[in-house]
Amino acid sequence: METKVAIVKDISRDIEYIEEAGKVIREGGTVAFPTETVYGLGADALNEDAVKKIFIAKGRPQDNPLIVHVASKDISDLVKEVPKIAQELMNKFWPGPLTIILEKKDIIPNVTSANLSTIGIRMPSSKIALKLIELSGRPIAAPSANISGRPSPTEVERCVEDLNGRVDYIIGGESSNIGVESTIIDCTVNPPLVLRPGGITLEMLKEINSEIEIDKALMSKPSDDLKPKAPGMKYRHYAPKASLKIISGKNEKTIEIINQMMENYIEKNNTVAILTTDENLNKFNKGEVISLGSENNLYEIAKNLFESLRKCDDLGVDYILCQGFEEYGVGLAIMNRLNKAAGYDIIYV
Repeated sequence: METKVAIVKDISRDIEYIEEAGKVIREGGTVAFPTETVYGLGADALNEDAVKKIFIAKGRPQDNPLIVHVASKDISDLVKEVPKIAQELMNKFWPGPLTIILEKKDIIPNVTSANLSTIGIRMPSSKIALKLIELSGRPIAAPSANISGRPSPTEVERCVEDLNGRVDYIIGGESSNIGVESTIIDCTVNPPLVLRPGGITLEMLKEINSEIEIDKALMSKPSDDLKPKAPGMKYRHYAPKASLKIISGKNEKTIEIINQMMENYIEKNNTVAILTTDENLNKFNKGEVISLGSENNLYEIAKNLFESLRKCDDLGVDYILCQGFEEYGVGLAIMNRLNKAAGYDIIYV
């Protein structure tokens, strides 16, 4: 398959690329495109054969449901009902990085929902994404635009790296400014339950309804027989090629343990990368040290997380040692992704 790559620098000037990509979606093809969270790999959510191409391109398990992206808050043609709390969440956070799970109508094929009676829907805030959905005239099913299990792409170059020759069209343009996938909230249960943390934090959601809680199973390793209701719940995700280990605790102790582990690995002729903060950069004198950003700006760390894991792959290291972060606000999303990427290999100090 030949993949066309087009870079949109200005929507009005480069509208032809988005029109071409919209035509690809309408005709049952696949398009990688930017969103504010990560790049997505899209197809017509209502076309069973088109959606199957997403799973083939990514090597994605068929029981992992997709998120449907829309360009309007009117989703009555896709879902059976929009409960009051879901409408309030849409009014507050759409367009934006919030996916809402609702009971689906039969128009959405089972391959899109992984044979569930529910579907996750979101309205992205990326102007390119919204224009693509609008010009395609279709709701677009889209997981992240990467080979399944690898760190999600936040730059178009990473989409090309993973998907060139596997998809019909790749639109580049914006870097993803949030850097982790959307928050997912299940509004088919009462009170609603967060199934995946993201840029819309639990604290923000609680301002709408104080009873909203996080699924307690999020930070523990899922069972093999889990039937995931949302993407990312069951399988190892976001993983670099190197073995990733997380060291979490008080800062000075964390640095001490990372240095000890690094020395042990290097003595055995292994190469090591360290993911840390701006404030800790000069506290490691061996290995490849990469800053995720300032400890005072967890949104910056979230934005840089996946690209930093990809950089470790570029370096070809054997091990990655990453400091942990406070599980509050967007820190919960950061630690959720790190735990998934590390296969829950975390050391508390």
